[in-house]
Amino acid sequence: MQPNPDEIHHRFIEIAGGLSPDLVQAFQKTGPVQFQPDDSLPLAHRLCRSVAGQQLSVIAARTIWQRVLEAASGTDLVAFFTEENAEIMRNCGLSNAKVRAMCGIAKEARAGNMEADDLRILSHKERSKELTRLWGVGQWTVDMISIFYFGDEDVWPDGDLAVRKTLEHLTSKRRKTILTAERFAPHRSRLALYMWEYKNAVPDLS
Repeated sequence: MQPNPDEIHHRFIEIAGGLSPDLVQAFQKTGPVQFQPDDSLPLAHRLCRSVAGQQLSVIAARTIWQRVLEAASGTDLVAFFTEENAEIMRNCGLSNAKVRAMCGIAKEARAGNMEADDLRILSHKERSKELTRLWGVGQWTVDMISIFYFGDEDVWPDGDLAVRKTLEHLTSKRRKTILTAERFAPHRSRLALYMWEYKNAVPDLS
């Protein structure tokens, strides 16, 4: 049975009451968040898109990915991401490092080593160990895949600057956000969603 967003929302407000009035207000302002993971595409495609979007704004990442899709011209991306097409990929706006990482991911997929069902049954820690062995795939990328692809309810992406800084702003810079987030287990992924939603609602948040 899927967790009830309203029940989680009320629980979060109760927990926040013991942490910070600003955090309570942030939850109230944002309201219950909708957690809607999407695994409709092959895992390798989503993983490559996450790599392509590393350290970029949402708009820039979307623009570059659209160029990649246009360059592929309908070719399956796992087949398209090869060293032979590296120059084409770079012309889309991808760095050398990202091209190398994406080609490596596609190579693993072609070898049959990127089956989503095999990774879905693993814990986030185990999944992280498997995916970060790939060159260019770091913890942030794995966190995003675990949350938005596998729908893991309890991932705190502390490496995401927006999430971490927003929670610090709403609580205390003197307390590590990873410790604050532990209060919200086993739904830390939803805590991250709240932080992103609040950041979007208050874009000038410092």
